[in-house]
Amino acid sequence: MRFGILVNEGPFNHQASDSAYKFTEAVLRKGHEVYRVFFYYDGVNNANKLSEPPSDDRHIVKRWSELAKAHNLDLVVCVAAALRRGMKDELLAEGFRISGLGQLIEAGIQSDRLVMFGD
Repeated sequence: MRFGILVNEGPFNHQASDSAYKFTEAVLRKGHEVYRVFFYYDGVNNANKLSEPPSDDRHIVKRWSELAKAHNLDLVVCVAAALRRGMKDELLAEGFRISGLGQLIEAGIQSDRLVMFGD
């Protein structure tokens, strides 16, 4: 089965980011395909390479980057949501790219299921 993942919440104020990450990890482990992970609204903060959580906390930005590298995932950050939050290409962590809402629509069309995390 092919999944599209939509992440609407940031990594430090909501469980949605961790849930999306764990879901994506489990889908891949079970042999399914992830067509794209799309970060929208505050979810774009999952891509901020300037994020520095305390050493005893999980580093969700780094986790997404490592998962993308290991599985060749397409991690797309909504351009409008990113710009509203002061994020530009140079602030994106490794493995993330900025694009438009068309990428979310395409993920919905190309995937068997589009799973949303966060409001």
